[in-house]
Amino acid sequence: METVYCKNLSEVKKERESLERKLKVKIEIKGRNILIQGEPLDEYVASIILNAVSIGFPIKTACLLQDENFIFEKINIKSFTKRKNLSLIRARIIGTYGKTKKTIEELAGCKIVLKDNIVGIIGQTDAVEYALLGVTNIIKGTKQSNVYRYLEKINRERKKNLYK
Repeated sequence: METVYCKNLSEVKKERESLERKLKVKIEIKGRNILIQGEPLDEYVASIILNAVSIGFPIKTACLLQDENFIFEKINIKSFTKRKNLSLIRARIIGTYGKTKKTIEELAGCKIVLKDNIVGIIGQTDAVEYALLGVTNIIKGTKQSNVYRYLEKINRERKKNLYK
């Protein structure tokens, strides 16, 4: 039996039955805790999906994690900086009108969510790796344009290797 803590349960409560069918587990909500019962592998996958939902991913996006090619990573901004004013760093990650976040998502080919001081990333294994590198570089203070240039370079190399 797995337990996942979730602050915002409204989406899970609405989609509970469909989640139980998709994930092949029994979901029980007690307070802010979600109890998961089922086969060990199904419980593990469900706990990862519910962790992604608790950070702020829509259930549809989080359910991509059922595919073994997709992974979920979350990083704490505090782990990569010594700055006290984390709102500036969150603003750098989001960018003007969300431009930086959207650009990294498009260039890396994954989904990014920012909640409090945690950045969540869902995507295919290599895409998440590149997005993590981009986000951590922005947290450390690298210019956004340099991060974009790096991700574009990686995309060009991936396309070259694909067509060989």
